[in-house]
Amino acid sequence: MKILFVHQNFPGQFLRLAPELAERGHEVIALTDERNERPSPVTTHRYRKPEPKPDRQAGRFGTTFTEMTDRAHRVARAGLALREQHGYAPDVIFGHGGWGETLFLPEVWPDARLLVYAELYYSARGLDVGFDPEFASTVPERSFNIVARQGHQALMMAQADAALSPTEFQADTFPACFREKISIIHDGVDTDLLQPDPDARVILPTGAAFSAGDEVLTFVNRNLEPYRGYHSFMRALPEVMRARPNAQVVIVGGDEVSYGPRPGGDLSWKQIFLDEVRDRIDPARVHFTGRVPYGTFVQLMKVTRVHCYLTVPFVLSWSLLEAMSAGALVVGSRTAPVEEVISDGVSGRLVDFFDTAEIAEVLIDALANPGEHAILREAARAHVVENYDLRRICLPRLIDFVEGRVQSG
Repeated sequence: MKILFVHQNFPGQFLRLAPELAERGHEVIALTDERNERPSPVTTHRYRKPEPKPDRQAGRFGTTFTEMTDRAHRVARAGLALREQHGYAPDVIFGHGGWGETLFLPEVWPDARLLVYAELYYSARGLDVGFDPEFASTVPERSFNIVARQGHQALMMAQADAALSPTEFQADTFPACFREKISIIHDGVDTDLLQPDPDARVILPTGAAFSAGDEVLTFVNRNLEPYRGYHSFMRALPEVMRARPNAQVVIVGGDEVSYGPRPGGDLSWKQIFLDEVRDRIDPARVHFTGRVPYGTFVQLMKVTRVHCYLTVPFVLSWSLLEAMSAGALVVGSRTAPVEEVISDGVSGRLVDFFDTAEIAEVLIDALANPGEHAILREAARAHVVENYDLRRICLPRLIDFVEGRVQSG
């Protein structure tokens, strides 16, 4: 088969699937944003990113749809070039729907089966928006804007022959009329790479080094921001460090914003909440690393005694399942995406996203009593191996999802 992947940041969620399909004899290529510098495992073509962005004042509530269709137009023009200059006609198009890239491709290749990665459907109520009152907007137009942003998502799902979501929680954010199109298959975790190692050791970019057995508390996200509970973690930290004078805290993440509102002024969210507790923590025991290479992250998850993962009701981070696979004891937020993969007291501990006293109490207990929590670490890894293993479970299902769509068509 000829399979075309479309993702502005390819390979993204298709990192393992695309090369595996190529290995099976399919002709696999990708189409991505010209500014994407990530290495690609397959032949990759590029489209020009539309510039400038639409004028939000002029576009009003339709600005996002304009932005997405502008990108879709550039993707479609690149597709037309592939068709007309190279005679290319895919059997399957598999694209991430978040940026509108797939919207016009059925007009370029009407005979191709269209599959979409359905990551999350925006909602003005019940999910991330307004979940944390500290950052919630009381302006009615905020919810109007969220509804308007659903436009390209609804069109994407209406066009798709089939869709895929990595978790039940994420699939269930989509309207019932689309839900039957969605298969639940996670991207998969390399449980052979991410497995417990009593001899593990990690050297941080700061030069600090830790070994398995050390009293290490970790907090990891792409960026340090309220959507991922950075503020709640930092507010719990003074009590944790007071009660555990030998604990070392490693905080991984950038200073930018991936999700949610940006802070006002010149300071990052990282700096704002660090400044809030600065005089109540020991800076010599708090290690901010910025973003780290994946290999460093893997070793860190094998070393950590306790890993804290907090999130609003939103997309589940790969890092949570990877931490569980590595045998880390996870203290996670009692929010829907986390509750899908962690049972409190069975495969980890769950805490109230907002209750910094409870977060501190559970972290302190977990740091103080690693032996008592060994069974939770074992259960966490077993759960990931049984349900999210890349090679034995997820990749075969993903391959069947793609190959089966042509056969069924």
